[in-house]
Amino acid sequence: MTSRNVTAMRTLREEEKVYEATWSDRMYRLAFGAIGWPWLLRSLWGGTQASKRRLLERLNLPEDALPNLGSWKADTRFLHRIVDAIEELRPQNVVELGAGASSLVCAKALQLNGGGALFSFDQHAPFVSATSQWLSDFGVSAEIRHAPLGARIGDWPGAWYELPDIPGSIDLLIIDGPPWAVHPFVRGAAECLFDRLADGGVVLLDDAARPGERIIAHRWKKRWPQIAFTHLAGGTKGTLQGRKRTGKILAFPATAKTGGQWRRVAAIAGLLATGWIAHGVVGNIWAPAHAASFIDEAEASYSASLARLAMRSQIESAMLDRAEIRRSVGLEVPSIPPGWRVIDVQVYPSDFGNSVSLLLLTERQERVVLYAQRAETPAEANPLSEDREGRSLAYWEIGPFAYALTGELNPERILLLASEMASTSLGESLHS
Repeated sequence: MTSRNVTAMRTLREEEKVYEATWSDRMYRLAFGAIGWPWLLRSLWGGTQASKRRLLERLNLPEDALPNLGSWKADTRFLHRIVDAIEELRPQNVVELGAGASSLVCAKALQLNGGGALFSFDQHAPFVSATSQWLSDFGVSAEIRHAPLGARIGDWPGAWYELPDIPGSIDLLIIDGPPWAVHPFVRGAAECLFDRLADGGVVLLDDAARPGERIIAHRWKKRWPQIAFTHLAGGTKGTLQGRKRTGKILAFPATAKTGGQWRRVAAIAGLLATGWIAHGVVGNIWAPAHAASFIDEAEASYSASLARLAMRSQIESAMLDRAEIRRSVGLEVPSIPPGWRVIDVQVYPSDFGNSVSLLLLTERQERVVLYAQRAETPAEANPLSEDREGRSLAYWEIGPFAYALTGELNPERILLLASEMASTSLGESLHS
């Protein structure tokens, strides 16, 4: 983002003056520029005048407070989302990557909702001083600091901010920088701050509809199961929202992945840039993350199963016909481990199609519910476990199907049971 004045579109050469680009960076920019130009054109539009008026009224700001949106600035929908988050969270610490219009909006919203602190960073020193003056003109203030682009972070390509004095706890993290011209995936390095998110803390990523940001979202979803990521509808450029869960998350040990992930992404970019759409290769890389909804529905199915068990008017159906479920509902139900007993089998509607819920007794007479649905989760074939107020839930994914095992057991036990079932499911999938 930039200052309050009209901002010309910066050229790639101008952006490279603030960091040292590699040949790999330039090749990625060419590939993603070829497929991403529709999204880049959308960034020139800042939203409707009506939306802008509502935003100004909401913040008690005069009409000249946001004279020019669009170009590299946030659109009004994203700015409204920032205000929504601040009104809900009343955060103590907000960290913003990319200073400008959102800095004024954020600082004013904080002033009206508890007076938390805003720490904003930008790689362009002139924009830092201009934005500080902009905020001062409208009676608000923030810690707006120059953060030059320096070393890469982790396995994310592109130069990342040199961030001084980051708060130890972050309630709201706003990501609108660095620009895509540094690298289409550079904003993925913002995950270096995720460990500082407070419980219930929120991440907002602007430009989430762009191909590069969609790939970033896909990787974040896999790497950070303790954060529920959702693509929010509306706006010209798309928003990814992440909310840190308050429950404890356990990950079943997985085999370390090699460094071939970026080579796969590069191949995808090349196919897309040359006009080839290889759905079989890309898979669900563009799909929004809806693991949070799946987990909620799995937990609800556990409650419903126990309620049915306690009701005299409800008759349990202990007959499990996996082939019939496959034909009628289109879901693969894993084999039940030896020594387990089926108590009830039910088919439920869900947000993502039909689902199946099985009430089971383990060989130790532990009562658990297996829930199956077509969904995308961060777990893949390696189960993750989440503790929710006395209930433990472990979930995993085999092909297009997601499974969850829920019970009033300790997290380690439910994770062990789920991992055994997941291993069996994977073996059946490979031999089918």
